[in-house]
Parts: sequence; C-alpha cells; structure tokens
Amino acid sequence: MRRIVLGALAALTAVALTPVAQAQTPHVDQAAGASATVPALHVRRLVAHLDHPWDVRPIGGGRLLYTQRDRATVSLWADGRKHVIRGFPTDSVWVSGETGLMGLETDADFASTRRFYTCQGGFTAGDGHDVRVMAWTLDDTLRSITDQEELLGGFPTTSGRHGGCRLLVVGDRMYVGTGDAATGTNPEDKRSFGGKTLCLLLDGKPCPDNPFVHSGNRAKRYVQTYGHRNVQGIDRRRDGTLWSVEQGTYRDDEVNRLRDGGDYGYNPVPGYDESVPMTDHSLPGRQVRAVWRSGDPTLATSGGGWVYGKRLGAYDGTFAVAALKAERVLFLRISGKGRLLGVRAPKALRKYGRIRTVVDGPGDVFYLTTDNGGGQDAILAVRPGSARIHRSGLS
Repeated sequence: MRRIVLGALAALTAVALTPVAQAQTPHVDQAAGASATVPALHVRRLVAHLDHPWDVRPIGGGRLLYTQRDRATVSLWADGRKHVIRGFPTDSVWVSGETGLMGLETDADFASTRRFYTCQGGFTAGDGHDVRVMAWTLDDTLRSITDQEELLGGFPTTSGRHGGCRLLVVGDRMYVGTGDAATGTNPEDKRSFGGKTLCLLLDGKPCPDNPFVHSGNRAKRYVQTYGHRNVQGIDRRRDGTLWSVEQGTYRDDEVNRLRDGGDYGYNPVPGYDESVPMTDHSLPGRQVRAVWRSGDPTLATSGGGWVYGKRLGAYDGTFAVAALKAERVLFLRISGKGRLLGVRAPKALRKYGRIRTVVDGPGDVFYLTTDNGGGQDAILAVRPGSARIHRSGLS
C-alpha cells in the first residue's frame, strides 16, 4: 500500500460511487503462481470527462490529485467534484506529442508540507524547450499554488517523442524515469539526462550515494541507471528494491529491476535505429536483463507499480503494468529473488481502452487512468468484489 496522507485511510475505500463494470466469475490461473484465490474485480469511475490523465495520487480523505498531459492542469478531486488547482501556470508547460504535464508525486510529509512534484515539458531561452522536475506548494485549502521551484531541468527533447517521465518519492529523495527524446546517442551517454533513471534529493542535489556522484559532469552525477529507451513507470517494492516499466520499439516492452550503475542496453545508433535489441548484450561491459519482456509485438506498456491488499488475493504483492496499445493491465508475480513466476491480465480491466497508469491506494484499492483522448478519459478505482472466491490449492 502506498503511503496515504491527510486523513483516515478508510475514507477512500468507503466512498460510494456508481459502478461501471464488474469482473466475471473469479478464476484461477495456475501459471500465475503462488496465490490460492483470484477475486472478482469491481471497477468504479471516480473522475470522468478527462483528457489524457497522466498520473494520479491519493492524498487521503477520499481525495485525489491528478494531472492531464495536454490540458496541462493539476486538479483536486474531493467530495465527488473536480477542482482545477488555481495558480498553476498552464501556459508555462510545453505540450507536444507525448510530452506535456506528465508525472506527479506528493511529498512524504504532504499532510504538513502540502508539497507535490511534477515532471513536465518547459520552455527555455531562445524558443527552446526541455523536460524538467518542478516542486509546488498548496495553500491550506489545497486549491491554490502558493510557491514553486524548479528542482532539475535540461532533460533533452526533440519533437516531444519519448518525453518520459515518471516520479517516485521515497523519504527525502526522488527517483525520475526519463525518455531518450528519440535521439540515439542519449541512452548510453551518461552525460545526458535522456534514457535514464535519476536520483536527486528534494532540494535538487544529486543523491550522495549515486554511482557517478563524484563525476565532473553535472548530469552524470544524477544518473542511477542508463541505457533505457522510454521509462514510463517507476516504483519501489516493500523489500526496498526499485523497478521500472520501459516501452519497447516494435518488440520487447520491459519490466526491469533497477540496480545502481546498471546498463540496460539500449543503443540505437547510428541515427535512431529502432531495429536494435532493447537490451543489446553485444555492447561493451555487462547489460542487465529484463525480468519481463513483451516479445514481438509490444503492448505499449506505460505506468505501473506494486499493488498490495489482503483482499486482493492473487493480485496482492504483484507488479501491475498498464498497457496502452494492448488496452489491459498485466499483473506480474515476481519472486523475492526477482524471477518472473507468472502473469495475469483480467478481463474486467480490458473494457476501458488504453490504460496509462496503475497506482496503489489504501487498503485493497488501486487506481487506473485511461488514455483515449477526446475528453472521454477517466480515473477508475478498482477493488476486490464480494463474489465467491475459487480456491486452487496452490500455496
């Protein structure tokens, strides 16, 4: 369960909303591994009439913060109503293609600091643009911006393709997954922010234990891992390990366990040659193998993370991955040693089109955002139903 702030955790699970779908009879997938029960999943539409909602965070008391990529707005959902955050400078967000207002994260002590973070496109001198991480502070009502600060900028961009950009706050540090800006040299170049996972403190300085923190190059000091194409998801398992979701080319979307200083092997040069392997083991040194990959064709994986909840049964403790092109959610059961044990893709979550992200919530709830455009998108809450549970005898 993600940390929840500002109010009782039970409030979010108790919100009464109109259900939009329900899973069919619970089933057991022997291939998916250790859990004995597979509950029905009930889906409820929390926030409707959105346009590319890119990220969402529960903040307690039945409230959510969320971003919309192309509208470039941050909003609060509370008491069944949407409230656009006043004072957020929408016109300062560079929106182009896959880039706009993207990743969202809240401070570890949001209840007292009211601080949240975004990863977004921005404008630079001379009509240029980049991707950057910003910090924002809300007023007591959580409706207006009172302060802002750029923590780290200068992530490469071209047309807006492969802009990343997911955020994860753990204590006093932030992890950032970035895209390679469709530029072939970026992933393996540790002097570029593109195609990386980065670690910084919440004052914008590089984490002191980063593998290249003593480098003379500023960007390299922030690098945690490199050799990525387009990191769209990043999360921490309860055992402290870090994991990412990466979009593939025409093949091999990946879920990776992140290891400090690891090379994940994407090197599409010369030019931007997308026929090369996502993890090219012919490169110098050692490349980290993916824990899961889609094969050919890709599913266009996006956000994802660990989901927890006792009533989730077989889904408890799995790594949930949103898929855009494949219009589903994959639940990966992964052993403590990082070995893939199996995958489920429940039919109940194949009815909403493109799924942008999965975010764990309080108790037995997790959230999905859809990504279909045209004002038809929504934030969905998913919880286990009360239907009878079949038992498999697996341990």
